[in-house]
Amino acid sequence: MNPFLSNPFDDDKLKEECGVFGVIGVADAASFTALGMHALQHRGQEAGGIVSYEPESGFNSARRFGYVRDNFTSRSVMDTLPGALAIGHVRYSTAGSKGATQIRDVQPFFGEFSAGGAAIAHNGNLTNAAALRRELIERGSIFQSGSDSECIIHLMARSIQRSVPERMKDALRRVEGAFSVIAMTRTKLIGVRDALGVRPLVLGRIGPEGSGAYALSSETCALDIVGAEFIREIEPGEMVVIEHGRIESSRPFGPATKGRFCIFEQVYFSRPDSILGGRSVYETRRQIGVELAREAPVEADLVCPVPDSGTPAAIGYSQESGIPYAMGIIRNQYMGRTFIEPTESIRNMGVRLKLNVNRALIRGKRVILVDDSVVRGTTSRKIKDMILDAGAAEVHFRIASPPTAWPCFYGVDTPDRDKLLAAKMTEEEMRDWIGVDSLKFISLDGLYRAAGEAEGRNRANPQFCDACFSGEYPVAPADMLEKGFQMKTAAE
Repeated sequence: MNPFLSNPFDDDKLKEECGVFGVIGVADAASFTALGMHALQHRGQEAGGIVSYEPESGFNSARRFGYVRDNFTSRSVMDTLPGALAIGHVRYSTAGSKGATQIRDVQPFFGEFSAGGAAIAHNGNLTNAAALRRELIERGSIFQSGSDSECIIHLMARSIQRSVPERMKDALRRVEGAFSVIAMTRTKLIGVRDALGVRPLVLGRIGPEGSGAYALSSETCALDIVGAEFIREIEPGEMVVIEHGRIESSRPFGPATKGRFCIFEQVYFSRPDSILGGRSVYETRRQIGVELAREAPVEADLVCPVPDSGTPAAIGYSQESGIPYAMGIIRNQYMGRTFIEPTESIRNMGVRLKLNVNRALIRGKRVILVDDSVVRGTTSRKIKDMILDAGAAEVHFRIASPPTAWPCFYGVDTPDRDKLLAAKMTEEEMRDWIGVDSLKFISLDGLYRAAGEAEGRNRANPQFCDACFSGEYPVAPADMLEKGFQMKTAAE
């Protein structure tokens, strides 16, 4: 691995699949969409794409590898995407050619139907995609990508319904798993969430009421960047169709349910300046730190975040414990391509290329390090070594999520279960393996309290999807079960 072309620090983090954004009713919709995608870049850095529609030229698309800022800021590209209606997608692959994306895998996907053309962008993961793909290929469908999302386009093509929204409903009733989908026709912007609402989707208005301009987005932070007013979240199992300034809502999957929103969105995936479920993501993360300080106190001199995702929880831990907060680890924001040809010794620097310890602050101190999660544990060991090398007297890890012991099949790039440290070790064994003085994770109930559930987790009917912690999957992962994945047993 070339450490200058990737991010060695984040290789030990869970990664979201993607972010979606769409806008209707503005003169330069593709530029609005590019701004929204830029705000959602944290959800996917592998590639991005935009599809726009303009009556004279029809549908136009551009798909590129890399960051939004490097691809969708040049006038030469944006001039090819005219129109008042556009959707976009930023990708981190969890399905298809994972880790080696082909340009054909980059969304949005486009299809021409008897009812007219339509493009779709999907955040999430279909747990029955392999079975659907086999069925569709046997019936004559020709797939162009390795993405599970393409199944939706083929299912729409086979629907006997006349309108694109009705074809989408037909298609989405066949798929299982997690999906927030944004789609567009020549005149409509469409947004839909699966019945459990695992992945996020929000609605905003651009300009004054009555302007007819609206945006759909994975997160509210992308509404902020285009100056849109947040209206509401699309509800679990809801479809909205926006056309000529009107919003129509329907429920393709039956009556409304409470849903099972992904709790890891609160812990790590979403930007801290977003609002989820009516709550500030930042405040939830700060409250996680408060709960951690109550559940797992320890005598120490400093509370230091592992940047940047551990910062709000570290602030909360410091406030509740009274132990001073300090920036004991500094993140190098500008690590990227370099003229240096990496030798073996350079590659071995690993995490040090991304993070550096504030030695003058750390020396001789008992340090509490607050991080968002432990996945494989390799990064935690390297950070511990850096802190001890800087002269720390003690190192205590406090983790702002429960142990990640189960893989996610709903749109998160999770290692196989045998690669997850918490699937193989107890908390004490993990502490010894990482080599720290103490290691404590927030409890599942503590996490739920921080997320606004005062009574903690309802074991009979959990309020969130927490399968990566609990092993309780709200939708059976059919494709993985077919491959031999073993679900949680009663004894576990």
